[in-house]
Amino acid sequence: MITRSVRLSAQFGVILLIGLLGHSQANAQSYKYIRKHLEHYDDKTIHYGFFFAAPVTRFSVGYSPTFLSADSAYRIYSPNKPAFRVGLSVNAYLNDRFDLRFTPGVSLFSREVHYDYPGGTSKTETRESTWIDFPVLFKYKSERRNNTRMYLLAGGTFSIESNVRRKELQGVSKLSTGTMDFAVEYGIGFEQFFEFFKFTPSYAFRTGSLISITPPPIRLVSGSTS
Repeated sequence: MITRSVRLSAQFGVILLIGLLGHSQANAQSYKYIRKHLEHYDDKTIHYGFFFAAPVTRFSVGYSPTFLSADSAYRIYSPNKPAFRVGLSVNAYLNDRFDLRFTPGVSLFSREVHYDYPGGTSKTETRESTWIDFPVLFKYKSERRNNTRMYLLAGGTFSIESNVRRKELQGVSKLSTGTMDFAVEYGIGFEQFFEFFKFTPSYAFRTGSLISITPPPIRLVSGSTS
């Protein structure tokens, strides 16, 4: 009986040893080494870069109480239109959670306003222009996980319109907007660190301030998504 117990104990010890070795090997394989690129990136206070954006923009149309009585159109709306934006990015490190970002750029917009009239007639007016943007944004950063970090953006953008070109399909133009705008901007994105550079895609919304229009029964507010 003693001999049999010793044999069973020895067999159990061998099985336990094999299991522990297999578990250790599995843990070693699961904890694969991941190289951390640009490890000391945040040690530098100012970083420069550039960006490209493909925003979708339109006017948000609002009606005054006198719209139905003072205008012959029964519906006025602005469809989403693709645009293009390019510029520079200046990022200032504030602390482990916040950065200050300045991203001056140039935007090429082509926005339309559609007028529908009784009897099935309609008119479309297009405003093509170049906007010079001066956004100042605060960036809230998450903790970096290996080579990835999420962030939130919020701030304001002052814009100046230049090189305006108006096109209309029928009748006399009614579209007359201002040439300056202040917009609230907010969004979300993530930073992906590579060996020699950082890639930071983002998704942002921008809603402009009140823009004047003639005649007064309607008003337009600029807006874009990028």
